[in-house]
Amino acid sequence: MPFVFLILALFFTPPTWRAALPGYHYQFPRDHFNHADFRTEWWYYTGNLRAGDGHRYGFELVFFRQGQRRGPSDNASAWRVDDLYLAHLALTDIDAGRFRYFTRLNRAGPGIAGASFDESRIWNGNWEARWDQASGTQTLAAVADGVRFSLHLTPRKPLVIHGENGISRTAEGAGNAAHYLSFPRLAVEGTLNGRAVAGLAWMDHEWFTTLLGPAQQGWDWFSVQLDDGADLMLFQLRRTDGAIDPFSSGTFIARDGRATHLRRSDFSLVPTAWWTSRETGARYPVQWRIAIPALEIALECAAAVPGQELVAGQETSGPTYWEGAVTYSGSAGGAGYLEMTGYAGPAHL
Repeated sequence: MPFVFLILALFFTPPTWRAALPGYHYQFPRDHFNHADFRTEWWYYTGNLRAGDGHRYGFELVFFRQGQRRGPSDNASAWRVDDLYLAHLALTDIDAGRFRYFTRLNRAGPGIAGASFDESRIWNGNWEARWDQASGTQTLAAVADGVRFSLHLTPRKPLVIHGENGISRTAEGAGNAAHYLSFPRLAVEGTLNGRAVAGLAWMDHEWFTTLLGPAQQGWDWFSVQLDDGADLMLFQLRRTDGAIDPFSSGTFIARDGRATHLRRSDFSLVPTAWWTSRETGARYPVQWRIAIPALEIALECAAAVPGQELVAGQETSGPTYWEGAVTYSGSAGGAGYLEMTGYAGPAHL
């Protein structure tokens, strides 16, 4: 359900943008890349890694595209702003209890940032996700101050399309939805700051034009990769009055890759402990109790490091949110990622 570009998306959207509607005909590998007729799009990679000595890390690499204009233009310059490209990079050194993050915002310009089916990649400067379209494998590369990694990702399960009838609905009204797909279990091998690492990653790709309504404050999103081979995605939408929105939903992915859609009534998410940011004053729930009675799933979710908050900067105009590595225990053990928006202010204008 990830998310973070919504601060740049206005409630009123010009009619030139296409809406996410039921019946969309997916085409792969084409749909792994850009959808210029939709206003907002993101490619979202998170994962948990271990070095050879067992040292644990979490990583996040996210690419966002938001359309600014479409249609004919008299401006033929390569610097014309048709799209803005935002990217976030974060590294959690779990065993050292350290969290670092970086952001960048670019226009496409002469190859500075973009998403290209023809080039088989999504990139922003020297951060990129490069695809092998034949095999479905992907390679992530990023360099920042004190962070350098090259990670090779191989799908262990087929992709999953979330929601029903080709869309993941998030609010009342036609078009308040996203086309949302995931690779829920990607085997990772590569290097991080010169050390060999391995683990599991999760990849989300969403494209849409409008998503949240004015009464929705933010959301809590969970990716769950269980040691028994099952995977789970859950999100709950929080309303401004404190209630949980009925458009909250999820997907259970069995060990054999079969996906089951979950409605709001199928699961519960209960916070049990909180962390307060010294920088923003936002209070985030960093431990949760998750229950899906029909599937006999009862999990405890705990942040690997409490302080995994990404604070907005003027240079990116993005929101402040919490995104970080978590562990799961209970009916099964595992790891994954948790994203929480709307605690330091609404997740959109």
